[in-house]
Amino acid sequence: MKHAMIAFAAAVTLLLAGCDSKDTPRTEPEPAELLLYCGAGISPPVDEIIDAFFQECAIKVVPDYAGSEVLLSKIKLAERGDLYMPGDSYYVDRAEKAGIILARSTVSYWVPTILVQKGNPKKIAGLKDLLKPGIKVGLGDPNACAIGRTTWRILEKNGIAPPDLKSNLLFQSLTVNELGMQIQARSLDAVIVWDAMAVYYAGYGDQVPIPPEKNIISTVDIGVLKFTRRRESAEKFAAFLISPTGREIFEKHNYTTAPPR
Repeated sequence: MKHAMIAFAAAVTLLLAGCDSKDTPRTEPEPAELLLYCGAGISPPVDEIIDAFFQECAIKVVPDYAGSEVLLSKIKLAERGDLYMPGDSYYVDRAEKAGIILARSTVSYWVPTILVQKGNPKKIAGLKDLLKPGIKVGLGDPNACAIGRTTWRILEKNGIAPPDLKSNLLFQSLTVNELGMQIQARSLDAVIVWDAMAVYYAGYGDQVPIPPEKNIISTVDIGVLKFTRRRESAEKFAAFLISPTGREIFEKHNYTTAPPR
């Protein structure tokens, strides 16, 4: 009996500890890991944060990277998973309205920018220049990824309708990553991507900033899904993203963690 009481006390101590412990047992068997549905454009810092989180908390996070719209459809269909972090808070809003978000928080901010070939040989100075004859343009698909939806909102804000770009729009991507790759391959003259993503292609292209009054800033939010069976662990990961360690990793990857002016 004495040994049993000692074992019980040790178990309680472990359950009450922080990241170094397992979660409190639920009535259902818990999965061995957390499933994170994550926008493809956020993958570089998120991969690093997942590693840091595992080192600190011993909780494994498995990411599913894809376009934000694609991920939302997958979540609704599968009705499983723990966390959803798309490339724009708009998708978390939709998930929340659908009743599948338990809690949410803002992680970082996106600033859309025009990425052109190195040296800007076509002399693209702004959004209107994307309409010039012969300019090969690539944009995100608004029905698949966050950058696509935001880009078309920016164009609409600046009086540019889809038909205006019809002859120049040669490529629509499912993820923001594909747009940078088109610049790297020298297949296109200009694309619109997130500022942090543009930095990864600095060796192949140059940024043409969109003036703040003509731009639309987006936020990256993370939501804890109602399907989670490890809510405590899921909330720990969400908190880790906005902790000093998480913010430091995001900033190292050129992400903005404070509201842009």
